[in-house]
Amino acid sequence: MEQLEMLKRKIDNENELKSLVRTMKTLAAVSIREYGQMGGSLHEYQITIEMGLEVVMKNIPGEVMIVEPLKKNRLGAIIFGSEQGMCGKFNEIIAKFAIKNMDELKVIRENRTIMTLGDRVISQLEEEGEIVEERFSYLGNQSGITQIILQVLTRIEEWRTQREIERIVLFYNMPLSGSSYHPHMLYLLPLDKEWFQGLAKRKCASRSIPTFTMDWNDLFSSLIRQYLFFSLYRALIESLASENASRLASMQKAEKNIEERLNELHVQYHNLRQDSITMELLDVVTGFEALTNKKR
Repeated sequence: MEQLEMLKRKIDNENELKSLVRTMKTLAAVSIREYGQMGGSLHEYQITIEMGLEVVMKNIPGEVMIVEPLKKNRLGAIIFGSEQGMCGKFNEIIAKFAIKNMDELKVIRENRTIMTLGDRVISQLEEEGEIVEERFSYLGNQSGITQIILQVLTRIEEWRTQREIERIVLFYNMPLSGSSYHPHMLYLLPLDKEWFQGLAKRKCASRSIPTFTMDWNDLFSSLIRQYLFFSLYRALIESLASENASRLASMQKAEKNIEERLNELHVQYHNLRQDSITMELLDVVTGFEALTNKKR
């Protein structure tokens, strides 16, 4: 009986864990859908920024001077990890990808300044010998994301003006279809000169070229700030979507393992119960035979 009670408690615990896993699966799926919708809105925002830059590039006097990286080969890396656990190898994948690409860029570790968004990735980087100088924690809501991106932009400006770091690279996981994702690298600064030249040569969608009345330099600077904000915001949104995709996949595996464990426990419980019933019947039969023999 004690073994039956112990197995029953194990089955109850597994069922409670299964319920928790299902809840986390639902939350992850809802988050993926939410961040996907935000990504769709960001696409429209990107089109608006590019249209503004296109107009400026077609109307400016002369050629815009795009800032070139300094020859000191100093790199600022912004690595997007997770704030929460139970997301599989999400942090390990992006940490190894970032280190591999920084090595390929031939930047020695003394010239690397690393910033992380999400504390869970820090241990992965430090295990590989990297030093994380800046770290930001964030909330997974729109207001929290906006605030953290503004802080990151401020810190990037400090990197450029005080530490002469002109090359800024983003490392984050990008979602694919379903619950899959892959690591991605994006050059944030310096600005892509060829991309700007392509905007200037792009065929205008309307018959007349739009124009503006404010100083083109002020407008251009404002659009660049919006472009940097958008790039960071999109990276964080896609990282969050990938994190939840990884968590969904992990919870699906966990649910499968729990179901297999429950099947094993139910089989054990059934067999043990049958053995217990058989023993009780044998005791009854044995007792009956003993009484019968005594009467004889």
